[in-house]
Amino acid sequence: DYGHGTHVAGTIGAMSDNGLGVAGVNWDVQIMPVKFLSASGSGSTEAAVQSVYYATNMGANLTNNSWGGGGFSAALYDAIEASGDANMLFIAAAGNEGIDTDVYAHYPSSYDSDNIISVAATDHNDGRAYFSSYGTTTVDLGAPGVSILSTVPGSQYASNDGTSMATPHVAGVAALAWSINPNASYAEIRDAIFVSADPVASMGGITVTGGRLNAAGT
Repeated sequence: DYGHGTHVAGTIGAMSDNGLGVAGVNWDVQIMPVKFLSASGSGSTEAAVQSVYYATNMGANLTNNSWGGGGFSAALYDAIEASGDANMLFIAAAGNEGIDTDVYAHYPSSYDSDNIISVAATDHNDGRAYFSSYGTTTVDLGAPGVSILSTVPGSQYASNDGTSMATPHVAGVAALAWSINPNASYAEIRDAIFVSADPVASMGGITVTGGRLNAAGT
């Protein structure tokens, strides 16, 4: 009802070759919507924790976390760690405040769990989106997050900006990688994404990899 999750889901897995709308990164994928935000886009950390545990218990390969806010939560940290123990990736938006998250933490993307991939937003020129947060140790790579056309409720399409739009590109690529190697560990999928990222000047020195997502290379 808020529309944000529908837009994100379309980037991950909208159908292709049907003459309609857009094509997602991975058009043969199972998406399990887990809703904890209201129609106005707000919600509680407690509900976020429950959502992560639910996805873990249901056996998801990964969660796409195009959301953020609030301070450090030991409960949420523990939930993310538990998802890693279950061989899940937690792919998270770096935030739209344009800040250095090495200095000013943004949760959940700034937790130090090994299974988190934190995603900045790039534009069509491979520049850092002006709004995108960054961090040499807390943000892993960039992905397209400006003027992203995707699905919205009511069988419609709309263009949105945000690290929320960048994150599902990475989630879709991770799902593609797992489809090729279903027995891979989350660390193998994560590292394949990192190693294959294209070096771009805008991400150099402000992200862990210094690169922008490359699906084909992964």
